[in-house]
Amino acid sequence: MPDFASIEFWAAVAQIIVIDVVLSGDNAVVIALACRNLTPEQRRRGIFWGVAGAVSLRVVLTAFAALVMNQPWLKLAGGLVLLWIAIKLLLPEEDGGEDIEAADHLWGAVKTIVVADFVMSLDNVIGVAGAAHGNLMLLLFGLAVSIPLIVWSSQMIMHAMERWPAIVLLGAGLLGYVAGEMMLTDAGMIVLLPGAPAWAPEAAGLSGAILVVALGRWLERRMLAKQDATIL
Repeated sequence: MPDFASIEFWAAVAQIIVIDVVLSGDNAVVIALACRNLTPEQRRRGIFWGVAGAVSLRVVLTAFAALVMNQPWLKLAGGLVLLWIAIKLLLPEEDGGEDIEAADHLWGAVKTIVVADFVMSLDNVIGVAGAAHGNLMLLLFGLAVSIPLIVWSSQMIMHAMERWPAIVLLGAGLLGYVAGEMMLTDAGMIVLLPGAPAWAPEAAGLSGAILVVALGRWLERRMLAKQDATIL
């Protein structure tokens, strides 16, 4: 049973919520694009069933990832992937989502939402599973809190991230922190580093956050300079 009186429990829940919120902007765009040709009534039903299917699939995938994450070297691999996801979050978007096909009937929109969410959920699955530290109850509790927030507030969250880019920066830094902590607490790494001090995972997390923000900002400046040179 989760320890609801523990500060560590609520800190992990907060991490799960922030990761889910920051990484779900694209999913909200997919929902809007897939349902844009439906009637208002069908649009409400399409969003409901599409989100229900996508969320159910994501819960199953994330629970599976959390259960196997304690196997040797999986946390290390997941942490490396999460580092790249965090850096990519800071880079300029090259595709605004125009390739998402708008369905003209309800179940076509539902299928589009579920399939697109499945393809786009790798970042959410790895990030949330890492923040849960293999604790299935913590994972389910965190998802239960964050999913309704995302479903009912997705447009507000997207506007907030556009208006205050610092939210995305903080989210990317948090992903970097989770990635660094994941890699150092991997079962294989623990065997290789038996004498590591107790504060080592936190130090690795802080290093991951700094790496993500510094490298992400550098790559962002390079990409923007390249785009400006192309326009000129």
